[in-house]
Amino acid sequence: MNLIYFKKILFLVLLYLAFLPLFAAAQEHIGRVVGVSDGDTLTILDDRKQQIKVRLAEIDTPESAQPYGTRAKQELSHLVFGKTVLVKVQDIDRYGRTVGRVYAGDIDVNAEMVRIGAAWVYRKYASDQKLYALEKQARQNGAGLWSLPEAQQVPPWEWRKTRR
Repeated sequence: MNLIYFKKILFLVLLYLAFLPLFAAAQEHIGRVVGVSDGDTLTILDDRKQQIKVRLAEIDTPESAQPYGTRAKQELSHLVFGKTVLVKVQDIDRYGRTVGRVYAGDIDVNAEMVRIGAAWVYRKYASDQKLYALEKQARQNGAGLWSLPEAQQVPPWEWRKTRR
């Protein structure tokens, strides 16, 4: 009897986990940006006074100890801090953060971070082809991190591997 009950509960839990990304993808949050942790993570306060930590989808910015890391955080702060934003949720990451596209008015913040050279397109997760074109243009223009010496233009995902 207990084994059957356990299997039913396990099945329901697995079913819930399997469909969690679909539920997350259908969600949107609106809130005022009350914190910026780094170049690709911010915190909003929604109308229920709930804080939601948001990781910008499809992009990756230099880590704080990496060249341009502090500047990337400043750029994101300039774009969103204190402003009301719309978050179109794509996923929930392994740290429990909401992963999504962020819009401040008519500005796609994720794309803008790439356009100004403050972020890389996150190859492992990106599906928006427009981001690649924006990154190529930023590189050609020497915008943001692309003005650094080539040896300092290390993608954050590679930089993190060397620090583990």
